[in-house]
Amino acid sequence: MSRCAWPLLRRLPARAALALRHGGGSAPRARPAASSASSSANGDGGASRPLDTSLFVPVPLKPGLSGAAEEDVGAELTRPLDKGEVLKNLNKFYKRKEIQRLGAENGLDARLFHQAFISFRKYIMESSSVSADLHIILNDICCGFVLPGHVDDLFPFFLRHAKQIFPMLDCMDDLRKISDLRLPPNWYPDARAIQRKIIFHAGPTNSGKTYHAIQRFLSAKSGIYCGPLKLLAHEIFQKSNDANVPCDLVTGEERLFANEDSRQAPHVACTIEMCSTNTPYEVAVIDEIQMIRDPARGWAWTRALLGLCAEEIHVCGEPAAIDLVTELMYTTGEEVEVRSYDRLTPLAVLDYALESLDNLRAGDCIVCFSKNDIYSVSRQIEARGLECAVIYGSLPPGTKLEQAKKFNDPDDPCKILVATDAIGMGLNLCIRRIIFNSIVKPTVNEKGEKEIDTITTSQALQIAGRAGRFGSSFKQGEVTTMHRDDLAQLKEILSEPVPPVQAAGLHPTPEQIEMFAYHLPDATLSNLIDIFVSLSQVDGMYFVCNIDDFKFLADMIQHIPLNLRSRYVFCTAPLNRKEPFVCTTLLKFARQFSRNEPLTFDWLCRHTKWPLAAPKNIKELVHLEAVHDVFDLYLWLSYRFMDMFPDAALVRDIQKKLDDIIQIGVCNITKLIRASQSAAAPGTAEVVPEDFPLSRTQREPRAASERHGAASTEALSTAVEAAGLRRAKNVRPSRLGGRQEELKSYGRGSLANRLLREGLLTQEMLRQLESEWQDQHRNGRYGFGSKRDDQHSSKETRKKRK
Repeated sequence: MSRCAWPLLRRLPARAALALRHGGGSAPRARPAASSASSSANGDGGASRPLDTSLFVPVPLKPGLSGAAEEDVGAELTRPLDKGEVLKNLNKFYKRKEIQRLGAENGLDARLFHQAFISFRKYIMESSSVSADLHIILNDICCGFVLPGHVDDLFPFFLRHAKQIFPMLDCMDDLRKISDLRLPPNWYPDARAIQRKIIFHAGPTNSGKTYHAIQRFLSAKSGIYCGPLKLLAHEIFQKSNDANVPCDLVTGEERLFANEDSRQAPHVACTIEMCSTNTPYEVAVIDEIQMIRDPARGWAWTRALLGLCAEEIHVCGEPAAIDLVTELMYTTGEEVEVRSYDRLTPLAVLDYALESLDNLRAGDCIVCFSKNDIYSVSRQIEARGLECAVIYGSLPPGTKLEQAKKFNDPDDPCKILVATDAIGMGLNLCIRRIIFNSIVKPTVNEKGEKEIDTITTSQALQIAGRAGRFGSSFKQGEVTTMHRDDLAQLKEILSEPVPPVQAAGLHPTPEQIEMFAYHLPDATLSNLIDIFVSLSQVDGMYFVCNIDDFKFLADMIQHIPLNLRSRYVFCTAPLNRKEPFVCTTLLKFARQFSRNEPLTFDWLCRHTKWPLAAPKNIKELVHLEAVHDVFDLYLWLSYRFMDMFPDAALVRDIQKKLDDIIQIGVCNITKLIRASQSAAAPGTAEVVPEDFPLSRTQREPRAASERHGAASTEALSTAVEAAGLRRAKNVRPSRLGGRQEELKSYGRGSLANRLLREGLLTQEMLRQLESEWQDQHRNGRYGFGSKRDDQHSSKETRKKRK
């Protein structure tokens, strides 16, 4: 349109001028969205949850500053906007119930509607120019050229803006289809193309269920073993090759071939996350199937059960998982044959607690649920002239095996084991008696929140069942507690039936996240995952696994420029986010990777300050464990980005050397503890930062503990009040699942006794506080002979509290 035509257009009504400018068209009109954010997807069955629209992060739009041409069109057709009048009419628009209803119909709930309006208003008020059509409508509204209710005419422009800042509004149907998780069996067409035979080997620990499945695995022409731990996969790898059945090993960090020319063997032992759902096998073994309910890793068991392409699937685990596996296989049209096994050796729950470490015998294993308890108990044992082996979760696999070998060796003087529940699976141990140092364990629930709860029946049976292993020198297993008042509760836990496994875990795949990113290109990976989970629909047999660790890593590396697939891989890296050194290293890995600079052996050695010396204290031992995890992380990434992590062989060599160094530290752990405590301030309770929110340390026999408590209650109440509050505020009280009596019994006894039980106080602190209190008492500062003394005592206590 020529410039000379503009004066004529200005004499026309604004709407007519706009129509002519658009070639006879009209202003954009609102149309109902294909689906609203608050609506649920159609379909039979499935759990549909209300969408959490707080996850929708608006895309920022810059105010219109584009140029004179656009500004001239709006101003020439009408006149410059009066921003004061525009603001008044925009606020009227926001308050209109009809507008809010239209917004809801188009996917804008109250939260999104408010955010969209704030952005729309800011865009108009801060723009030096807006589009000609919006300029004309605003001018007509402000000048009163249209009928009453004229502010409603802004809605098409408001909706257009809302869809610009919330692009998911235009593709909600597609997003719901991508995140529809109601038919997981359909994700594995190769497995659905064959008729598989499912055999469930059900039984308790030490019943031979896995043994029978492995025998079938070894006799098959080809097979795959899927286990929860590297130790288990390595054990099957060794057994197979020792039986002249060529078998490869595949874990996240390691590939070992049975054939020297690296040809793939017909059998493979792997960690369950690494199993292939595309390779055909005659037999597949899925171990510890009850872990299909695990809040973090359950998806891997679901994937293996539904997706393995094998003629026979041998599933091993607790009877509690039989019903769920049967239901899942019903949806695939496959029947389940159940073979039940009884325990091969008897397991007796003793009628007495250990009560004192003086009562330890050869073959005893004390189970603790925190590192600090491990350190405390092991030091007290060696103070009695006994040697003990130590096993806990963060130790390297090689160190765990060496400690197990030391404990099992009948010619070794080490006859006592101190361990966490890491012994529950993956290690063959000759244990006569399991002794629970505590029956309270810190856990993380399905929401990622820390809880303190009594151990479950399943956990108690898994740990207790390690006693009296079939084929060991002990023909019967025994189980008891360290403390007398825990024994009745343990008996109750062990006598209860294991609750049936209710649901199987699922996790979004890289392909699903990539499709989400296509529709929402401006969203962060963490935000994509949140929206996916919020939109996802599952039926009653499934749940979406906890993704907090994934989101933590996604947020940590968000500022680093990576493509989506690489970013996803980095976020699935197996690391403990409680270890700052490992997390920092992953960040450096990602940054170096983003620059397309290979992470060489020399680079890694500089970062980790390799070579490293044997640890002199617990802090150094913990750091060595973290460095071992860094080497694991490098190896894990090297199998996914071979060009960028090229020195896997060299890293594996120094990792083996580091394993030897850590073994030296663990063998001298009591010396390290003494060195740590001597370097710490007097009265320090912990030698390293506690892994868990609760630590229950070793106590003296109950009578002695109560004597300490009776003498020290008043001094202790002041000394530990602040510490107790600081500790407690970070812990979420747990639901104890019907065991309310445990809560009552857990709180019985003197204050000192309770604080010892809750891990807020150690024996060293208790003795020091008692000594201080007695000194003060002898000096007359806390006498109880008169009212004046009592008043003086109260004043002193108040001063201390201040």
